[in-house]
Amino acid sequence: MQIILIQGFAEKLQPMTYLEFEQPLKELNEQIEKLKESEQKNGVDISKAIRDLEKVLKEKTKEIYANLDPWQRVQVSRHPDRPYTLKYIEYITGGHWIELHGDRTVKDDKAMVGGFGLIDNMSVMFIGQQKGDTTKLRQYRNFGMANPEGYRKAMRLMKLAEKFNKPIVTFIDTPGAFPGLEAEERGQGEAIARNLYEMMQLKVPVICIIIGEGASGGALGIGIGDKVLMLENTWYSVISPESCSSILWRNWDHKVTAASALKLTAEDMHDNKLIDGIIKEPLGGAHAHPDEACALVKKEILKQLEKLNRLSPEERVNNRINKFCSMGVVIGK
Repeated sequence: MQIILIQGFAEKLQPMTYLEFEQPLKELNEQIEKLKESEQKNGVDISKAIRDLEKVLKEKTKEIYANLDPWQRVQVSRHPDRPYTLKYIEYITGGHWIELHGDRTVKDDKAMVGGFGLIDNMSVMFIGQQKGDTTKLRQYRNFGMANPEGYRKAMRLMKLAEKFNKPIVTFIDTPGAFPGLEAEERGQGEAIARNLYEMMQLKVPVICIIIGEGASGGALGIGIGDKVLMLENTWYSVISPESCSSILWRNWDHKVTAASALKLTAEDMHDNKLIDGIIKEPLGGAHAHPDEACALVKKEILKQLEKLNRLSPEERVNNRINKFCSMGVVIGK
């Protein structure tokens, strides 16, 4: 297997992973690769056949991704090739950022990352959950499930950004806050609740972006902002479809039904006025074109910061409070 070196790390080149509903795309890609190999090996010009197949591939991709059901979007949000928080930060800042560590109380939670970075020469505090690209890194990052010290670390960095009047961008991608006994003993609920309270009153611009999974309080712990945005193929809900199915039917067999009932897609969330906007993904999803997805996110961040910087701190705080207070439906007495 081929090995490449990137910034001192050895990384294996893995074949692209295809989801079950993407199998037609896999077959077309394999045909295209075989034609390209044949053309190179035999020196025969079959570029027209390749172009025709590439056109078919593009149309098939459009067809599949235009008709995804909620459960399929959940699957896309968990795709192993999908870019995670550190990928977005590295791309957006061009590598010009410095990671900050620790909550100054317990330890440095590896599931929560953050630090100051430059985006078009503007200093921004980036914070987000990081899942990890390999099995070992996923264990190291606790699969993106932060402990209380992770949320306290995030709040420490937010307060630092507020002190120096720097905007905050959070990237949300977690199956939930870590549910272990030790996390509860160290005050998991209090840490998340404290973040909700403090984020509501931050005087600097705050943009929250769901880049993958947005589950429960684990997502909300860094999800209170002036603008809350979702990538097209992500989900945001109080509970995952599997857990919902487990509670209602005592098994995971009804996860597809649960995903539809939860109204967790970006379109559902926007229709219900629970988020402020949707960031379109490249054709085939962010996992198919990670750099293009990062570029689209960067463009949206710059657009939103330009608008938010025109407001005074008092206006931002009042708008933020009013936005979240107006969510939901009040049932009569």
